[in-house]
Amino acid sequence: MEDGFSSYSSLYDTSSLLQFCNDDSASAASSMEVTDRIASLEQRVQMQEDEIQLLKSALADVVRRLNLSEEQQAMGSRRGPTKARPMIATLPLRPTVNNGTILPKKGSSTLPSPSGSGSRKDISTTANKSTVRRANSNEHVGTLTRKDSGDSKGNRTRAGSTGSNSSGKRSDSKQRDPVFNAGMRRVTHCKEEGYVKMYLKGRPITMFMPKDQVDGYSLEARADLPCNKLKLDWVYGYRGRDCRSNLYLLPTGETVYFIASVVVLFNVDEQLQRHYTGHTDDIKCLAVHPDKITIATGQVAGTSSDGKQLAPHVRVWDSVSLNTLHVLGAGFFDRALVCLAFSKSNGGNTLCVVDDSNDHVLSVWDWQREDRLAEVKCSNESVFAADFHPTDSNIVVTCGKSHLYFWTLEKGMLVKKQGLFEKQEKPKFVLCVTFAENGDTITGDSSGNILVWGKGTNRISHVIQGAHEGSIFALCMLRNGTLVSGGKDRRLISWDSSYQQIQTVEVPELFGPIRTVAEGRGETMIIGTTKNFVLQGSLDGEFNSITQGHTDELWGLAVHPWKPHFLTCGYDRQVCLWDSSSHQLIWSKSMEDAAQSADFHPSGAVVAIGTQTGRWLVLDTDTKDLVTVHTDGNEQLSVMRYGPDGNFLAIGSHDNYIYIYAVAENGRKYSRVGKCSGHSSFITHVDWSVDSQYLVSNSGDYEILYWIPSVCKQVVSVETTRDIDWTTHTCTLGFQVFGLWPDGSDGTDINAVCRSNDKSLLVTGDDFGKVHLFAYPCSQFRAPSHVYGGHSSHVTNVTFLYNDSYLVSIGGKDMSVMQWRIV
Repeated sequence: MEDGFSSYSSLYDTSSLLQFCNDDSASAASSMEVTDRIASLEQRVQMQEDEIQLLKSALADVVRRLNLSEEQQAMGSRRGPTKARPMIATLPLRPTVNNGTILPKKGSSTLPSPSGSGSRKDISTTANKSTVRRANSNEHVGTLTRKDSGDSKGNRTRAGSTGSNSSGKRSDSKQRDPVFNAGMRRVTHCKEEGYVKMYLKGRPITMFMPKDQVDGYSLEARADLPCNKLKLDWVYGYRGRDCRSNLYLLPTGETVYFIASVVVLFNVDEQLQRHYTGHTDDIKCLAVHPDKITIATGQVAGTSSDGKQLAPHVRVWDSVSLNTLHVLGAGFFDRALVCLAFSKSNGGNTLCVVDDSNDHVLSVWDWQREDRLAEVKCSNESVFAADFHPTDSNIVVTCGKSHLYFWTLEKGMLVKKQGLFEKQEKPKFVLCVTFAENGDTITGDSSGNILVWGKGTNRISHVIQGAHEGSIFALCMLRNGTLVSGGKDRRLISWDSSYQQIQTVEVPELFGPIRTVAEGRGETMIIGTTKNFVLQGSLDGEFNSITQGHTDELWGLAVHPWKPHFLTCGYDRQVCLWDSSSHQLIWSKSMEDAAQSADFHPSGAVVAIGTQTGRWLVLDTDTKDLVTVHTDGNEQLSVMRYGPDGNFLAIGSHDNYIYIYAVAENGRKYSRVGKCSGHSSFITHVDWSVDSQYLVSNSGDYEILYWIPSVCKQVVSVETTRDIDWTTHTCTLGFQVFGLWPDGSDGTDINAVCRSNDKSLLVTGDDFGKVHLFAYPCSQFRAPSHVYGGHSSHVTNVTFLYNDSYLVSIGGKDMSVMQWRIV
């Protein structure tokens, strides 16, 4: 316990508080103005409240650690694949703090789940009718609806399918055969021939079952849920490329940030992550309450799998229990939320929010009552930051393209006062805002200038001309009164109270420009960059990466055949090898072309990478050195697959061919055998037989073809192919997997499939950001599955690690990599 409190004392220096409270210079005998005295007293009260909240945080963290210890002991004593007990199940409810009075929590004594479902409703009704008339938006957003199978569909574009849109009412089976209709999908069973026929967009897909299942198979039989479940273990990546002010250190020692629809709470020292998964789509903004426990996050609008609109909203939640406390603004906000901030001087009772509508409406909320106090059109230009004044909860400052506004909340109205640049050249963008100890407002802009605005005025009182070369993206006021700025020039600069430069440090080009800056423990700083790195370090020394991720759409995913490693690659031209045990990046390598696919040689010595240009290359797994480069066609290579004996490599291309290469010298020498020609659309998936003699492939027009790859000949004999044992099952079409297709699917909804190595589980990644876990084989119509959210874009690939201990999924446009523990 002593160690726990000592770590907190390094974060908040209590001696400075005592010194401040005993400072005679702030007494009534001084010559300060009355208003300044009041502000000074408010600051004292706020600092004392911080001390109280610090103790609460410490106690909450002790409870969390004890609970985690109990869970680990319980897990160690169990045998078999049982589900881990949720950590929050035994945590006591935290009372709500309201104006310094502790109020008991309403509702039942049990906690809701981390996703926010529980005794209280997830959907908040609009407090009062909006008085703001918005300009027409490009999107109409309805009320918030949640559906287990629905999420935002990514803006993915595929090559055109040759499938028709006919209804497919003609049945090729006999009258006595059972027929199931499901929207665009229809399934029939022919017992005499031993096949199931499924229609996707009117195209018939015939799938023959193994001979030993012909007599006993029934289409009406019900499939079971898998015995195992998934638990989100680790999230790789951070969203710094296009989001601001989304990185904070909590008193618990956890760094909080977000990517996709997951908020990550990462304890760097203990290398532990916790996750808040209450959101259904991209999170765009985050704010931490003055109590350092309550957190607010805002998400974008989305579309569920059945086409219904999911409204943008703010979720207020507890960072200790991961409980959702309140949901604000469902049906009021438009498109997305871009800025969030809690008030400071009134105990954090109010929350200001800016949405992404045409008018960028600014609203102020009593978040505990879910009551909207005021709203106003902020600007028809982009808004980058909004924050409450630290000593006056009725003043909100917003900034963005061509504007800086000071808003005053008066009798339910927000009154605007525009910042006057006067002799100072007006910048194109005002990018960030913070406040000095004396109440002055400080802004950073696209011209590289730091401007100081006198307290209570809208005029400039001080200018730091050319503080940075290029845009200033972040300003952070430290507890000791030092100002830190970071920007496009990758420089982090500290300034004293007179705005004289103290120190400067330049972040290496590899990490990219500085997007956000937060204060860490002691002298440390935490930085988020536009290349999606989270760095930790100090102004005296260098910065090290504690989190990193990709910066563009992800498609390539491969697992090492005998190590707990996996590889990811995508359109950012980066190839990354990760260690799933330590959660660390082993190496990364830049490429000339955008990557699309990857696969390890069975020896694990090399890995093959397919690109979007028809080029493919082989890298040494240990040294990341280039082994060889080849080109086949000029279209994207959607799948790379080594045969299990390591003697062949099959490459599926968007030019409708499968290129076959003979492999020698442990994956270091390649000679082209030929190409398999027969598909009438692009190749999507390929699998090898256990004996490396056969190949099965799927294409964009839902064909299933079989091949003898050594001679590049198609196999048309059903008796030859129906009993082949496949070493992997990544094809989305086939008798063993047809049950995974959802009702009404158009054939492109399922992007990836993977069977576990023990052949008991099947996992899919779909266009709605969901990971589904099925029992294998999945050969019954409407097979049930466990469904997991977290991704906010189409899930482009999924795979089990070599020993089935973990599952890895990657998101397309959300650029996230998620590691799931199988429990």
